[in-house]
Amino acid sequence: MEARQVNAPEDFDWTSEGRGTAFVETIKALLTELPDRQQDAVKAELDHLASIADETGMMGAVQVCAGQGIDLEGLEGVQDVLLMLATNHPRMIDRVAVQASLMRRNGGRQWARFQFPDDGKPWVLDLPSAREAFLVDAVAILDLTEHRKREADWYQSVRIDPASGGEITLTQATIYVEEYAQSELSFGEKSLERKTVQKVLEVGLASDPNERVVEICAKGGKAFREQYIKMFATHFAPQSELPVEVPRRDVLLETLRADPQFETEPADGIDRVEVSSLSFRSSDGGFARFEKRAEDETLYGFLDRRFGQASPLRAGGWQILAATLRIMLEARGGKGKRTLTVNLSAPNTTTLPNKTETDRQFVFGLLERWKLLASPPSKADLFEVVK
Repeated sequence: MEARQVNAPEDFDWTSEGRGTAFVETIKALLTELPDRQQDAVKAELDHLASIADETGMMGAVQVCAGQGIDLEGLEGVQDVLLMLATNHPRMIDRVAVQASLMRRNGGRQWARFQFPDDGKPWVLDLPSAREAFLVDAVAILDLTEHRKREADWYQSVRIDPASGGEITLTQATIYVEEYAQSELSFGEKSLERKTVQKVLEVGLASDPNERVVEICAKGGKAFREQYIKMFATHFAPQSELPVEVPRRDVLLETLRADPQFETEPADGIDRVEVSSLSFRSSDGGFARFEKRAEDETLYGFLDRRFGQASPLRAGGWQILAATLRIMLEARGGKGKRTLTVNLSAPNTTTLPNKTETDRQFVFGLLERWKLLASPPSKADLFEVVK
């Protein structure tokens, strides 16, 4: 509070529960003693911290702080971590927010992963002239005029490999560019005024020099991300061949042709799993979708009882196009029961990008165990396709 010039009395009880009404009201009372503009600024900053105070924000903070050598030992929970960073390392808050955003979009429409050939040729990620040239070209890709402000924030983060548990050190960059101005209403000194507000556009990249992988997260579609990776190759990996985009892993919906026995382990904390919907396309162009949620009968039992041998699961000429899985989780760790709903669509679409990073990795592991995901392509497979 001292860092924001908020004076708390010496007998203020900081040990109160953060969600307790008395504690919250006391904090509000402290803020109401501030000048109006300062009060607004502090509240706005607290609102921003609250927006990233979740599991994904905590994971982003851990990754960023590990890369910067910031010790989080002894801090209890994401609120403690964010308040410490806001006070002692304010620049880290922007990085944590970006990191959380990247994780939420990982695997989504604005994200792509590229694999360079494993040729052993050096990258020059730390070369200042290469970074500056990349920034210039990135702005050119966005087709913005020269006067637009731009800035690139380069830093390292540490990610834990979900498969091996080992640490992966990434070199990351967030490119901030002044986007087209927008006109908005605001209160001036006397009355409403229309002011010009300069928006900021972000482009994010994360690179793993050891595995020779680069992830690009940016608006604009596939064509834009391909331009960014070409510029990355030009400036940071000039001796290597161009990378290829790693395709999304296909979903193996034929696994669901028969009533599946979903293998679970006690550590999963899963109460039960069900296939709640299946969509089919027939060889002559027909389409059908069936949905059933009931504890006394599965969707498979319903289709068998209602259609027998004519069921699209049994009759020839029907292809499974999509499926919905409902994973019912037990109450654990102070959390009540909840359900993870996952939609799978041929050939390679899932709703996992909409999950938190923790849930995404958890469900990916389940889908692999249940043989609903194809194996990822090897480097040899990827570059064999190119040649």
